[in-house]
Amino acid sequence: MLTSKEKSDTKRLPMMPIRDVVIFPFMMTPFVVGRESSVRALEEAMAGDKKIFLATQHDASIDEPKPNEIYAVGTIVNIVQSLKLPDGNIKVLVEGVERAKVVSVTDEEGFFRALVRTSNYKVEPGPQLDALIGRVTGLFEQYVKLSQNLNYETMVAAIRVDDPGKLADTVGSNLQQLNVEEKQELLEIFDPIDRLTRVAEMLDIEIEKLNVDRTIQGRVKRQMEKAQKEYYLNEKIKAIQKELGRGEKSEIDELKKRIETAGMTQDALEKAMAELKRLENMPPMSAESTVSRNYLDWLLAVPWKKKSKEIRDLKFAEQVLEADHYGLEKIKERILEFLAVRRLVKNPKGSILCFVGPPGVGKTSLGMSIAKATGRKFVRLSLGGVRDEAEIRGHRRTYIGALPGQIIQMMKKAATRNPVFMLDEVDKMSMDFRGDPSAALLEVLDPEQNFMFVDHYLDVEYDLSQVFFIATANVLHTVPPALQDRMEVIRLSGYTELEKMEIARRFLVRKQMEATGVSKDQIELTDAGLNGLIQYYTREAGVRNLEREIGNVCRKVARQVVNSQSGKEKKDLPKAVIDGEKLKALLGPWKFRDLEQEKKNEIGAAVGLAWTEVGGQILSVECTLMEGKGKLMITGKLGEVMQESAQAAMSYIRSRAVTLGLPRDFYRNLDVHIHVPEGAIPKDGPSAGITLATAICSALTRIPIRGDIAMTGEITLRGKVLPIGGLKEKLMAAHRHGIMEAIMPRENEKDLPDIPDAIKQTMKLHFVDSMDEVLKLALERELVSLAIPAGANPGVEVQPVEESVAH
Repeated sequence: MLTSKEKSDTKRLPMMPIRDVVIFPFMMTPFVVGRESSVRALEEAMAGDKKIFLATQHDASIDEPKPNEIYAVGTIVNIVQSLKLPDGNIKVLVEGVERAKVVSVTDEEGFFRALVRTSNYKVEPGPQLDALIGRVTGLFEQYVKLSQNLNYETMVAAIRVDDPGKLADTVGSNLQQLNVEEKQELLEIFDPIDRLTRVAEMLDIEIEKLNVDRTIQGRVKRQMEKAQKEYYLNEKIKAIQKELGRGEKSEIDELKKRIETAGMTQDALEKAMAELKRLENMPPMSAESTVSRNYLDWLLAVPWKKKSKEIRDLKFAEQVLEADHYGLEKIKERILEFLAVRRLVKNPKGSILCFVGPPGVGKTSLGMSIAKATGRKFVRLSLGGVRDEAEIRGHRRTYIGALPGQIIQMMKKAATRNPVFMLDEVDKMSMDFRGDPSAALLEVLDPEQNFMFVDHYLDVEYDLSQVFFIATANVLHTVPPALQDRMEVIRLSGYTELEKMEIARRFLVRKQMEATGVSKDQIELTDAGLNGLIQYYTREAGVRNLEREIGNVCRKVARQVVNSQSGKEKKDLPKAVIDGEKLKALLGPWKFRDLEQEKKNEIGAAVGLAWTEVGGQILSVECTLMEGKGKLMITGKLGEVMQESAQAAMSYIRSRAVTLGLPRDFYRNLDVHIHVPEGAIPKDGPSAGITLATAICSALTRIPIRGDIAMTGEITLRGKVLPIGGLKEKLMAAHRHGIMEAIMPRENEKDLPDIPDAIKQTMKLHFVDSMDEVLKLALERELVSLAIPAGANPGVEVQPVEESVAH
């Protein structure tokens, strides 16, 4: 768009600096004049043609600005009205005429006089100009609608002009959000088209700001309306409750009363009162108030002073334990000792026990019986698979949705300070990047520390010293040593067949009959039937599978009973007497072989004893010879320790070759292959040493090994037999499989008191110091020491394992 500039005009006028305001042409502005120099300039103008030049000063705080501290571009104005005020100041009303630029400034008689140059632009009309005017007009109308301080009709009437310069100045003077610098920038643009374009840009920015402000105000207004509505309704509810005579106690007063009567420690009380004070000062609908309220609720929910009244009657406790569990004498003895101490000591510390044993031996149910015998509440926390330290200690309150740890949650559930607290499956915890829960348990299970246990959420000390902690585990090697050190470990071994029979008679049969709905008149499980279930359908340390099989039998009988009573002809079914023969009809063929029929004396086949997480097991070891170059092959998925035991056994045999009746270099032409059946199951440990040595010796000497004897013990290169662990479980496994004779290290004789009487009475136990004693007991006949020349055959053909006549 083109513009043509006309010739400039200069004028000499009195000049007045003004503060914090920019006056545009065509703008009516009132202001007060107080400075002496400004008053003199005003009087000079009033004496003449009433025209004065107004320019804004850079810094409004300067009372007497110099010419270089005043903007060079200002506005020539007409003084419309002048009024002298009582305080000596003059109130004036001026109207802008045109913008002008200072050429020079002189100081005359105490005021400024300026030579200014005005510039007049002539704008050529055209469609582009019309479009720009239309755009600015539309934007300004939109701006006036959004602004709350401008009258819409007045402003729309003011901008209905054809002159683009006047339109730009009118709009610019009414943009209230612009600061002095932005308005001065607009004033200094002399070209009307450039000025109008700049005004359009400013309008766009201001409209965007107003839209954002309106959105925020709308949101705030809605929130305030909601808060006011809730406040109004809450006040109304209070008024209604007061009318109904329910009192006007506030929630804060109620919480305060509960805190004072909760029996908290001094530290916890101070923290609770401080939190209550914070809650009181918070708006009831804020998110922070919910967090504070939840925290106070948890502090009040935890038992601080309430305790269960303990039963310290030893006879009653003994009756309860005997009624609920058969056997487990050592455990019952420990519980009664605990109760005896409680009677003699006023404030004893809580005990921390750890029951270790295979599944199904009654560890968890024993904890329930202890609670029942002592009159305490029972809570159970399963730690299987827990891998986050926060599960024990909780999360800090800064996290969204934070909660106390499981220890505090279970104490809340117990509602007393002295429950029996069972930590189940403590050996199955794991750890990851979130921390190690077993390390967090160290504080819980340490009697010297747990009286001041700190949960991350509560963040106050809590006393756990009155709690009777019982941990359970299947194995101990996965439990960290530091944690083991804090617990009194009590081992629960598996049950003997006689104990299983008694448990089935006393508890399991009755329990399963009630569960399946059959009565004593409809089913009878004989001793022969129970014995058949124990021997041929289950093979375990505990009684879980036995209970399952008894339930299976009861369900089959229940179905027969229901079938006999349905239909047209109802007939009474005779009582089902379950014996050995009936078992096969109900449950099918035996699940486990009758080992009595397989106890044959074999060459190179020995019976060892092993310990597993689920109790003891028998371990078959086979050895065979082949022509070769002295290679020792070991198969059956054996661990590194067990392979080393086999190598040690072979070295012992080679070192004793002459004594065993073998040539010194017998191994040069033979390969020895040792295999432990059930090859898919990993096996490890040193306790099969004497079993491996006996199998190798039998294969080389061709003397069969007795099939009715089992053995366990670690072997050294000198043939000494070293002690092993898990003797009770191993002997019980031999007894369970019908093997009534066993060879063990002499140093394990100290473990005899732990062996059940039923096993000691029925089994023949041999304690040995050396491998010579083992071979004398295990082989079918004694070895004959022969001085066989080197290179000669051991005396038998090399062939697979043979069987001989049963011993």
